[in-house]
Amino acid sequence: MSKGTLYGVGVGPGAPDLITLRAARLIENATVVAYPTLAGGDSFARAIAADLIRPDAREIVMDVPMTVERAPAQAAYDTGADTIAAALLNGDDVVCLCEGDPFFYGSFMYLFARLNGDFNVEVVPGVTSITACAATAGMPLVARNERLTVLPGPLPEAELRARIEGAESVAIMKVGRHLPKLRAVIEDLGLLEQAVYVERATLAAEVVLPLAQAPEKAPYFSMILLTKGADPWL
Repeated sequence: MSKGTLYGVGVGPGAPDLITLRAARLIENATVVAYPTLAGGDSFARAIAADLIRPDAREIVMDVPMTVERAPAQAAYDTGADTIAAALLNGDDVVCLCEGDPFFYGSFMYLFARLNGDFNVEVVPGVTSITACAATAGMPLVARNERLTVLPGPLPEAELRARIEGAESVAIMKVGRHLPKLRAVIEDLGLLEQAVYVERATLAAEVVLPLAQAPEKAPYFSMILLTKGADPWL
């Protein structure tokens, strides 16, 4: 029996109509669909693609604990990879849903590392949260020879400060509970007026505000965009 193919499919930042045509076609035809959930909650990736999933599709749910320690999450991906591997060995193709893009802070990369050597794996890129946030904020990020620096919010304060100081345009992801720290660093650098806060980009609950007016608490799906200089794209 021929092995099935694993597809890592990016479903974009949230709005279902930002799913690419290639991704939609694969999801619509999939008999086996896999996706991660966080700590027993609902799957955001599945919610984005819900209208495309066949009623008779088998669904492989990977429950990933939200812990600082890496071991519990790695164990969840081990279990998920084993279940997916069994389906692939049975000759079934598996479509794995991933928020945003599979290879840009995407959970799919952990499955790719475990399964790519033994199975045919194809990656379908998706619209990233960075480009979605920039579009919804009306904020061009880079032009000509400008550089874009992408930083995760959990970085230590000293490292954030140093990297932002040396950057031209900055996108800070995984803001969440780190918002007070991030806002303080940016304000101390004198860049508060050049920073924009975006949460839940492309969704009905989308929020776009100057960072100075951002709420005290931020969801995980939030981002800070910062550009230095005035209209560098003109």
